[in-house]
Amino acid sequence: MIVMKFGGTSVESAEAMEQVISIVKSKLSRKPIVVASAMSKITDTLLQCAQLARDGHESQAHSLIQDGLAKRHHQAIEKLVQNSLRQKLLQDAVNKYLDEIKNLVHGLAILGELSPRSLDAIVSYGERLSTLILSVAMQEHSITAELVDARKVMITDENFTKAAPLLDLSASKAREIFLPILKKGSVPVTQGFIGSTRDGTTTTLGRGGSDYSAAIIGALLNAEEIEIWTDVDGILTTDPKMVTDARLLETVTFQEASELAYFGAKVLHPSTIWPAVEKNIPVHVYNTKRPESPGTHIVARETKESKSGGIKSIAYKKGIAVINIYSTRMLLAHGFLKSIFEIFDKFETSVDLVATSEVSVSLTIDDAQHLEKIVSELKKFSTVTVEQKKAIVCLVGEQMKYTPGIAARVFNAIKEINVNMISQGASEINVSFIVNESDVSTVVQKLHCEFFE
Repeated sequence: MIVMKFGGTSVESAEAMEQVISIVKSKLSRKPIVVASAMSKITDTLLQCAQLARDGHESQAHSLIQDGLAKRHHQAIEKLVQNSLRQKLLQDAVNKYLDEIKNLVHGLAILGELSPRSLDAIVSYGERLSTLILSVAMQEHSITAELVDARKVMITDENFTKAAPLLDLSASKAREIFLPILKKGSVPVTQGFIGSTRDGTTTTLGRGGSDYSAAIIGALLNAEEIEIWTDVDGILTTDPKMVTDARLLETVTFQEASELAYFGAKVLHPSTIWPAVEKNIPVHVYNTKRPESPGTHIVARETKESKSGGIKSIAYKKGIAVINIYSTRMLLAHGFLKSIFEIFDKFETSVDLVATSEVSVSLTIDDAQHLEKIVSELKKFSTVTVEQKKAIVCLVGEQMKYTPGIAARVFNAIKEINVNMISQGASEINVSFIVNESDVSTVVQKLHCEFFE
């Protein structure tokens, strides 16, 4: 059994869904479970509808539902489903969902507020609509498919918009629901990104959570492999928008893929691979638009023959703020670092990089939502400066720790660029540093030239 996850661009239109159906057909012998995202941009449209309603613009929200949701989904149905009865039933089901969205919008407009719980309820419809259409379209193309509501499988805590799956409960539900469907030769089609609390209230796993959903389902059911189908050939040596001749990586390790995902590579959601790591389940990244491409295979560890040595890939993340903390009174005192990180914990803000010296602590964040409050708290016991519009550039490779001279090559290649901060991960498989956002393109191109050309 395999799990096949298809992202938003893979199901963005009737033509895209037909390609998905063709790919699934070619894998029927491997007993696939299909996990799908919302159609591309639909989640953003639903978010916009919710915000418009909250701000008192209910009529604009209704117009957006008609123009941004109804038209796209009904157009897909008309092209994908030719059987008149099946088409009618599907259109009625979609209209029922659209009416429910309108009712939610009306409720938000009356209340004038948008809670995380309400937000999860409304954005969940993106995945519910796409999988409803995809499952019926698969039946139209002679695949015995069965729609499974992910909310009956993915049981989570009540941390709305960023819910954490309760794995023991979800495991029993997954076996109870998916295995009988597979046993009778059908293909389960379910939603990524969404789940529910123990009492059935809709939750979401956070943006990008469809990959995570697929990995969890794969891990819970001990899948042979987890396939992530997206709109790129796989994991590349860097962002092809920055370097046009970026190369495909045929194999990377779980640890390398995780570092790349966290530091800005957009192929995978950062949390995706952890459930697979624990069960040692291979993850394969493929391009829906080019299924003939070999993709990238993510494995627990590389065999001796496949080790490439040195740098595997270069990632970057913009929108970084650097916070410099200095305290002559407390710097060397016991508990100084604890005091700093308690503040970040208080405001639920993750820290990316940390560097310390004899006189200061510098760290970076990519979420500035609580920046002012954090700085205010830090200033109670230290001097604080903040530098914004920065970017992290990260070079990743498991063989870096065995390859002398890497750092010299890195900083010689960009010797004309001002580097603000340098950090090496404890795993020794990445070197990261901070530059101005405006320098990212130049830095990535120079480094790619140094290590891959």
